[in-house]
Amino acid sequence: MSAVISQGGQEVIGVSRIEGPIVIVEGAANVSYDEVVEIRDSQNRLRRGRVLEVGEKNAVIQVFAGSTGLSIDGTRVRFLGDTLRIPVAEEMLGRVFDGVGNPIDGGPQPLTDKYADVNGQPINPTARVYPRDYIQTGISAIDGMNTLLRGQKLPIFSGAGMPHDQLAAQIVRQATLGAIAGEPPSQAEQFAIVFAAMGVKHDVADFFRRSFMESGALTRVAMFLNLADDPPVERLVTPRAALTLAEYLAYEKGMHVLVILTDMTNYCEALRQISNIRGEVPSRKGYPGYLYSDLASLYERTGRIRTSEGSITQIPILTMPNDDITHPVPDLTGYITEGQITLGRDLDHAGIYPPIAVLPSLSRLMKDGIGSGRTRDDHPHWGGQLYAAYAHMQDVRALASVIGEEELGEVDQKYLKFGRAFEREFVNQSLTENRTIEQTLNIGWKLISMLPKEELTRVSLDEIRQFYKGEDA
Repeated sequence: MSAVISQGGQEVIGVSRIEGPIVIVEGAANVSYDEVVEIRDSQNRLRRGRVLEVGEKNAVIQVFAGSTGLSIDGTRVRFLGDTLRIPVAEEMLGRVFDGVGNPIDGGPQPLTDKYADVNGQPINPTARVYPRDYIQTGISAIDGMNTLLRGQKLPIFSGAGMPHDQLAAQIVRQATLGAIAGEPPSQAEQFAIVFAAMGVKHDVADFFRRSFMESGALTRVAMFLNLADDPPVERLVTPRAALTLAEYLAYEKGMHVLVILTDMTNYCEALRQISNIRGEVPSRKGYPGYLYSDLASLYERTGRIRTSEGSITQIPILTMPNDDITHPVPDLTGYITEGQITLGRDLDHAGIYPPIAVLPSLSRLMKDGIGSGRTRDDHPHWGGQLYAAYAHMQDVRALASVIGEEELGEVDQKYLKFGRAFEREFVNQSLTENRTIEQTLNIGWKLISMLPKEELTRVSLDEIRQFYKGEDA
């Protein structure tokens, strides 16, 4: 093994060890963490990688395309002296790239002299603008109960076999690509979607592509695809490449960008795999101890800043193993993000779409984006009343499963009737139904009016006089 200095960087001939997608190189000097490397096998075929760990005598390198075909003596590694950068340009919208930013749609490499570090730069907290602009998704369970704001990170917690992909596509289609409710976009060029798939099947990627095409949004979408049969190690770069383009479009071009990341569980599995190969001490369920900070490095690349009119709104999608919300991936994601949209298995089995479980779902920024001047004056109290009534109904439903509905009191029976109507008329809506906030609020008042006035403790008397349509109105 020998090290030589060649044009374009330091080159090492021969490696010390190859373990899965990890290559250990000895004899290289002045190597930096996250530095990009070019790796050539004995037949001079090129693949790329990056430095994961640096020691006095060796460097640990992650090979993006895997180490198949590499040999100890016939492998050459050249250190390029820089971090991984991808080209960024508006022309990347309407294009499809692999997980590390190479075009896979048959088109040319983007023509630009602007290259950006995929690791991004942390946003100064004092430069952030607090999200307050409401985004109308047309989905009542989100707009009414878990409102999405521009610049927010709001993940979808789902499970295997549930329609999270359809829900994400519907949000994209009906949110007018991030337009503020009631304010039609003056130009379509102000909005963009960056979609990153990690370890998904081909049919899932094709579903999103068809959905974007049918909604007319395909020309405003940049897709980064790491499919199930692509190298798992590439999944660690895919969301970073996507967010790098999103940052350029939002903060340098002033666009409002919606970023969809699916599936974050596959990303975390790839992170665990690399951690185990490196021999790191595992934490909960075998995931590395730095899983929280790694996820935060992705989720926190979201928001609005004072120096730009643009914004990044992020919707990560993750499937909870065994529907366990305490699993490390949803657990840590919930700590970092500003709430979650949780899909319920029982609602899905009952034929409710979208099967959004209202009680465990949450939007922490909702209170700052609704009410006077944004949605409607009664929205805050209305939401609290609906939530409280539905929560009480769950207790009544549990009691009825023990003693029978006929043994319930009159008020409890009204709560049970309210709960069924809430799931059937409020939560449930078709894939193409795009409700305005007025429609959502009016449906909610219709349901609230099924309860006696004395049960309405969260809304004001003026709101009851204006909107209540019950028997004792």
